[in-house]
Parts: sequence; C-alpha cells; structure tokens
Amino acid sequence: MITQNNRIYIILVSIFITSLIVSNLIFQKFFHLNLLGFNLELSVGIIFYPITFLVTDVVSEIFGKHKANQMVIAGILSSIFCLLIIFLANYLDATNWSPVNNETFNLVFGNTALAVGASMFAYLCAQLIDIRIYHFWKKLTKGKYLWLRNNLSTIPSQFLDTFLILLLLCLGDAIPWDKFFNLFIQGFFFKILIAIIDTPIIYLCVFYLRKKFNLKVGEELA
Repeated sequence: MITQNNRIYIILVSIFITSLIVSNLIFQKFFHLNLLGFNLELSVGIIFYPITFLVTDVVSEIFGKHKANQMVIAGILSSIFCLLIIFLANYLDATNWSPVNNETFNLVFGNTALAVGASMFAYLCAQLIDIRIYHFWKKLTKGKYLWLRNNLSTIPSQFLDTFLILLLLCLGDAIPWDKFFNLFIQGFFFKILIAIIDTPIIYLCVFYLRKKFNLKVGEELA
C-alpha cells in the first residue's frame, strides 16, 4: 500500500521529471521577454526548468537528502530513456504520406539528443551541488531561515547549470558562440529572479507539508 507521504513524494518526482524532460524538448525555440526594462532573449525551456530546483528544495526540506538524491537519479534515468526513444524515432524512415517527414522531425528533434546530453551533465552537477549546499545551510542554521538556504543553494547551482549547458551546446554547434555571453547573462538573470519569486511558493509548500505530516521546523520524514 502506498502511504500518504510516498504518494506526495511520487507527485513531486513526477513534476520534477516532467519539467526536466519537457524543458529539454522545447529548448530550441527562443523568444523576447521585456522584464524590468531589459529585453531578454530566452529559450522557452528556461521558463519551466527552475521548477526542478524548487521541487528539489521542497523534497530536501521535507523528505531529506537521500530522497532528493533519489529524485535526481530518477531524472537522469528518465532523460536517458527519453534520449533512446528520440534516437529510435529519428532512425526510422517516415512514409511518403507522413504528416511529419524526416527533415521536419530532424529539424525539431535533431539537437534534442545534444540538449538532453548537455542538460543531463549540467543538471547532475547542479542538482547534486544544490542538495549539498541546501543541507549545509540547513544544518548550520538548525532548520531556520528557509529563504536563506533556498536562495543560497539555488543561485550558485543555477549559475553552474546555465554555464555548463550553454558551453556544451556551443561546443556541439547547437548555438553559435557569439550568443554565449548574452544568453548566459540573460538566462542567469532570469533564473535569479525566478529563485527570488519562488521563495513564497516554497514557504507555502513547506508550511502545508509540515502541517500535514506534523513536522517541526527543520524536521524531516523518517
């Protein structure tokens, strides 16, 4: 029988993996966003990717470091499976009446393998660092100042994630090198804003789950 805490954990893992994989599938579309007077060029994938860090921090806070690491590994395995599906779909020849021909499919998903590969490496490094930094601050502050560990773990891990994934995509010729600096600055700026904005959201999630499971501040589910 699935317990209530496991049911909630599975829901959080599902949100995490969906955000991770979909962000990689849609990354090739870029758009303009006017934010606080700045005209940003961003991948549509960057809108949903920060959700993964929010969920990681919620799981770390309530379920603990071990469960957060399990979720990260599940994300890696899901990404690899997604990669295999795309490789197989790309390998199979389209019929002459297929609504999506080989060229169109390759145009949309051709760089997905590179994106997923780059994202997996960047994501693994960033998420594992995020979890370690989060629990370092949690231990240091004795479970207090949730806003502090949320932001001090997310911001440096997002910096690393943004840098690594753009570097690998540029090395793979998926994105031209002359776009690297602007995309890095704008992407990281956007992620910092999202990290600050999602602070009230993590407070609401943690407050709800603590009340549901009758946990004290800093306490985790066994």
